[in-house]
Amino acid sequence: MTTGGKIGLTLLGVLVVVAVAVAAALGWFVTRVSTSYEGNTETLTEAFPEEETRPAEREDAAQNILLLGSDTRGAIDEGALDGPQDSRSDTLMVMHLPADREGIYFTSIMRDSWVDIPGFGEAKINAAMAYGGLPLTVQVVEGLIGTRIDDVVVIDFEGFKDLTNALGGVTVTNTVAFESNGHNFPVGDIKLNGEEALTFVRARYPFADGDYQRVRNQQAYMKAVVKQMISSETLTNPTRLIAMVDAISPYLAVTEGVTTEYIVQTAASLRNVRTSDLYFMTAPTAGVGTSADGQSIILLDPEGMAQLREAFETDTLAEYYAAHN
Repeated sequence: MTTGGKIGLTLLGVLVVVAVAVAAALGWFVTRVSTSYEGNTETLTEAFPEEETRPAEREDAAQNILLLGSDTRGAIDEGALDGPQDSRSDTLMVMHLPADREGIYFTSIMRDSWVDIPGFGEAKINAAMAYGGLPLTVQVVEGLIGTRIDDVVVIDFEGFKDLTNALGGVTVTNTVAFESNGHNFPVGDIKLNGEEALTFVRARYPFADGDYQRVRNQQAYMKAVVKQMISSETLTNPTRLIAMVDAISPYLAVTEGVTTEYIVQTAASLRNVRTSDLYFMTAPTAGVGTSADGQSIILLDPEGMAQLREAFETDTLAEYYAAHN
């Protein structure tokens, strides 16, 4: 991955966690899966900001994982994301694992959200990657949620496409009919191959509300993929499980703690979680505005963000979700 690679869609690092964990859980071919994952996955050694700029370490077992994507159309190289990039991040998503492990909470942050970026002043949140790579992006996100990011997962789009195909396609429930990039997406349940899935989660221009619908599509797709991964059709097919891990590993970069052992242990702690226990939300906004230099921006809702921040800090996203969805 070149330094000039476009950091884009915040999606499916969590799917890698699921793929490796499901495969490894079958035991008899854990070595095969571990070799593929750890042998091909790059390690992000400098993803975090300086310690003095970070929130204090948590005293409970809750965890926050920052999910990002890259649009380099190739395998990820170690170290390419540590410094400033030539382009901006399109979207961001924080995956929260509560201490009780009774669900998984995904919070999308709109790419045009107007925030303070340390050292650079106010700008769209997607500028953080361009200004300072992963460390600055993590710092900005930690500032918004008031608590630490424990790990970072970056996936390249090509791996995302290959993972979809390795699953034999993914069926999503589409709520808004649209056409994009030569593909037609009617309302209802539709089965997507890899190329179609990339278009489905990338598209924003066909929609009146642009990025808002794109985020909804991304969330719908993620839930559909997880459902496919934990289906009996997948769980009883070792060849498909291995294919999933083989497909995604070369296009993945993770922080040092995301080892096979960590993934299997985390999966064990989430063994009672079902697709109905995956909760998706978007950081609260107060509409669209215009910056002093004429940019179209999304205004975060101060009161709503304060409530979201408190929920992250106190590990009460379950209560927050119930009150706002």
